[in-house]
Amino acid sequence: MRSYLDHNATSTLRPEARAAMVRAMDCTGNASSVHAEGRAARKLLDDAREQVARAVGVIPAMVVFTSGGSEANNMVLKGAPVERIIVSAVEHPSVLQAATASGKPVGIIPVDENGVIDLDALAELLHGPKALVSVMMANNETGVVQPLADVVRMAQSHGALVHSDAVQVLGKMPLNFALPPLDFLTLSAHKNGGPVGVGAVVIRDGVVVDPLIHGGGQELRRRAGTENLVTIAGFGAVAGLKQDVCSLRDRLEAELEGAVIFGSAVERLPNTTCFAFPGMRAETLLMAFDLEGVAVSSGSACSSGKVAKSHVLAAMGVKPEISEAAIRVSLGWDTSEQDIEHFTAAWRKIRDRHKARAAA
Repeated sequence: MRSYLDHNATSTLRPEARAAMVRAMDCTGNASSVHAEGRAARKLLDDAREQVARAVGVIPAMVVFTSGGSEANNMVLKGAPVERIIVSAVEHPSVLQAATASGKPVGIIPVDENGVIDLDALAELLHGPKALVSVMMANNETGVVQPLADVVRMAQSHGALVHSDAVQVLGKMPLNFALPPLDFLTLSAHKNGGPVGVGAVVIRDGVVVDPLIHGGGQELRRRAGTENLVTIAGFGAVAGLKQDVCSLRDRLEAELEGAVIFGSAVERLPNTTCFAFPGMRAETLLMAFDLEGVAVSSGSACSSGKVAKSHVLAAMGVKPEISEAAIRVSLGWDTSEQDIEHFTAAWRKIRDRHKARAAA
């Protein structure tokens, strides 16, 4: 038996997405063409845009399809009409690196030991020229949810724009672009059972963003290039679907006696557990779980397959000997009770072997 528990990296494809993608494969027109085939493609594109818009409570014209969350983040961080950028220390690399690559001054908001941003530090950073504040809705490694309503309130009082990377939130928690009222929102399909290679940025009506990709009038002239109808159709099919795995996560965490669960004192995504067992190393744990038939990860899946040090845990002040043992378990739409039982049985076996070796 194999149990896939790495849904924050990418989730398994939902049947609804697969069916929509197969139907879209029969559509041969270009959505920018005016003939019948082109109009059929345009309808498919418009329908998917409406599905995504409905899922986050916006009008379809505010949704711009991209190749994924990383492109969407780059589009906002590099194209927003601001003089400087403020980001949290625990953002996804596509935000942190895009901020640096923008060529604009960058301010970093520190976080506390739970991974929650320091609002007092943000207040100090907001003084100055017009800024873009980018704070993720929930962290991809720890699942920690940020106080976005406070961020928006503070930013607006200084005339700043606000962007939130909500890639990990879609389908897992309530998500509404207007609550709190954002200027930009990043989404991705493949964390909620959609296809890899498609995402979206939601842009508040009236806000101008410089295109990241030039060369055509697609996506209301915000993103050039013929739209990938197959993946977009799959995205639309899953945009409004929900996951309910909180009880399964709680059962899993009840078995982690002796482990440190990061962010456990604050609100987290209902599917995410990032933990460490003192004395173990992530590389060893990953291999041990894999040999037991359980797929988990060591944190972000954006390090070319390497087990890299977590900038998120470092920002939280976690000691290196603990962060080097950190493992992320992330549940998904098709996670079952049997998967949790499989994980806990594997964990007990791995933990007991470690204790026996330590006692020898």
